[in-house]
Amino acid sequence: MQEEAFRGIVDAYTERLYWHVRRFLCSHEDTNDLLQDIFIKIWSALPSFRGEARLYTWIYRIATNEVLNYLRRQKFKALLSLDSVSASLERKIDEDAGFNGDELQRELHKAIRRLPEKQRIVFSLRYFDEMKYEDISEITGTSVGALKASYHHAYSKIKNELQRLF
Repeated sequence: MQEEAFRGIVDAYTERLYWHVRRFLCSHEDTNDLLQDIFIKIWSALPSFRGEARLYTWIYRIATNEVLNYLRRQKFKALLSLDSVSASLERKIDEDAGFNGDELQRELHKAIRRLPEKQRIVFSLRYFDEMKYEDISEITGTSVGALKASYHHAYSKIKNELQRLF
């Protein structure tokens, strides 16, 4: 039964989670590697899922936490190598052969990369995944009011940066 449920989750969420993770990592290879780790984590945690949260917010919480843990590990490695994680991720946006957007979209993704972590998460879930604030609240454990404020600040920063460039 668990294997069947897991296959259903993989089928239903692979593409959505891929793009959720990709917005943070900016690299196809890194995204695929982390996606495997996320599905392993979901598989391991599936027996403990009790339905207290909706399945998709539970899955997104796991994915978001794994992305944040990955980025923290990258920051630590960057400190050791004296390279900036943000600069490295922005270079990946420029170097990504699979990126099929125009210059405005490229700069949008760079502007999102420059946001503080919380604003970046809220903006991505709301703007790209079109999630309701209530669902984002379940994923992040943050109040709806605080999420609305974070989204507004993120939106304003991105708008100002793009207006400055274009």
